[in-house]
Amino acid sequence: MSLVGLKKRLLCLLKKEALKKGKFILSSGKTSNYYLDGRVITLDAEGAYLVASIILKLIKDKKISALGGPTLGADPIVGAVAALSHIKKIPLKTFIVRKLAKKHGMRRKIEGPALKKGSKVILVDDVATTGKSLLEAKAALEELGVKVKRAIVMVDRGEGAQEALKRVGCRLDAIFTLNDLGIN
Repeated sequence: MSLVGLKKRLLCLLKKEALKKGKFILSSGKTSNYYLDGRVITLDAEGAYLVASIILKLIKDKKISALGGPTLGADPIVGAVAALSHIKKIPLKTFIVRKLAKKHGMRRKIEGPALKKGSKVILVDDVATTGKSLLEAKAALEELGVKVKRAIVMVDRGEGAQEALKRVGCRLDAIFTLNDLGIN
């Protein structure tokens, strides 16, 4: 399926299943009259396939070592991308960035195959508002000497994430914006 076809189907799913109207408090602490429940999409078989397919098309020909992002929004996305990249014979390492390092086991903040110093990675997440979780993930990766210059989200709410990431040298690409969802 073409990129346009994949996006058209994903947009239908987002509007039908993920977009909720009402009063909500976002993880950023802001209040909103709508909520985008990204995990309803990324934890659905078709939704996971669509998001992973779109991301793989967006990063095609990019020379990166891995793709990952902040838990919990990125978890199902990176799993789907890893599986689909294997099926398509373009295997890609993926990782998850925890909010805090585990207190037991390997005590890691970044889970997945080891990332080497100097590695170039792309961050992913389901929804971006202020960009706080992406900024925290970027900082954790940079502590290891890993380079993050790009992030991809399913939906950018247009509330400062793009600008915040740009200030730290990271481009934010969104599969969709609020305009695409009919929210102005």
